[in-house]
Amino acid sequence: MAGSSFGTLFTVTTFGESHGPALGVTVDGCPAGLSLRTWDIQRELDRRRPGAHPKASDGSDQDPKLNPASTSRKEADECEILSGVYNDITTGTPITIVVRNTNQNSGDYSDIADAFRPGHADWGFTQKYGCRDWRGGGRASARETIGRVAAGAIAKKFLAEAGITILAWTSEAAGITCEEFDEAEIERNPLRAPCPIKAQQMLDRIVALKAAGDSCGGVITCRVSGNIPAGLGEPVFDKLDALLAHAVLSIGAVKGIEFGSGFESARMTGSTWNDQMRNGTSADKPVFVTNHAGGIIGGLSSGQDILFRAAIKPIPSISIPQHTIDTKGVERTIAISGRHDVCACPRVVPVIEAMTAITLMDLLLRNRASRIY
Repeated sequence: MAGSSFGTLFTVTTFGESHGPALGVTVDGCPAGLSLRTWDIQRELDRRRPGAHPKASDGSDQDPKLNPASTSRKEADECEILSGVYNDITTGTPITIVVRNTNQNSGDYSDIADAFRPGHADWGFTQKYGCRDWRGGGRASARETIGRVAAGAIAKKFLAEAGITILAWTSEAAGITCEEFDEAEIERNPLRAPCPIKAQQMLDRIVALKAAGDSCGGVITCRVSGNIPAGLGEPVFDKLDALLAHAVLSIGAVKGIEFGSGFESARMTGSTWNDQMRNGTSADKPVFVTNHAGGIIGGLSSGQDILFRAAIKPIPSISIPQHTIDTKGVERTIAISGRHDVCACPRVVPVIEAMTAITLMDLLLRNRASRIY
């Protein structure tokens, strides 16, 4: 299968299926000398694993019922580093990380093995390859993102040493939008929303949707801040925003992305949209009055915070009866049982952070070859 790799110098290749024995990633191009422990990767995997929810005040896991947005499938998602790291230091050779599946239940899908699920990739997979893994979606399953998050953990370590941080959060879910922003609140509630009042409203709506057998989507906002150099990206095809869009839109749940003022830009004038500049602390550190461009101009970073929003579609696996056809072309009505998220947003947050980190690390490495002085 083509298309399982991403990146130019920092290359990420994911492998595995939702109901197979394991999933993982091979990362090539990570420089030697980066401090990397299993915990650095496990910490990020714990954020996206099934049933992930905030810790109790004593650091222990809370009751999974406190996170109605998430699937009831319970996977430890414990990672193993098979290569590329020695004495907690990267060696410069390919890094392979694997996570074993331990709680898959393929029987949940046996009654719809020959039916194409609405909202899923079943139909397209069958038309392209002539076959498909009906056990949870195979490569099209959200569990494929385990490899992305593991690779993103490596990139986050690299970026942290460069003084760059990435933060994503649920800014909207189930039609409810956060109007206030408290960064400390993001990891305190199951939705990873920056407003406790709106987070509770989202949860109440999600509980109602779950009881009705339905699901919902939302919006995730991502901000890159810190020591972002100006000039990241390539000015033609590999523009920074184009590569970030590629990275983020490659996540199965994402159906749209906008940078800075995004689509609102179409209703603005040049005099209001342009991010005007003033003298800063030095000639190469100007101060921008606004950031309508989202930190990217002409495909290159401006040195400002990079800001974008991603639209997350509703979870397609719902128990409400839906019309479809089976592999013989016979019309059927199906209701999907099993264990599924109701809202993907909180679990997509670490995936978006990971793909952003992977993209930026690759471009930072590429930038080292852009000039000789």
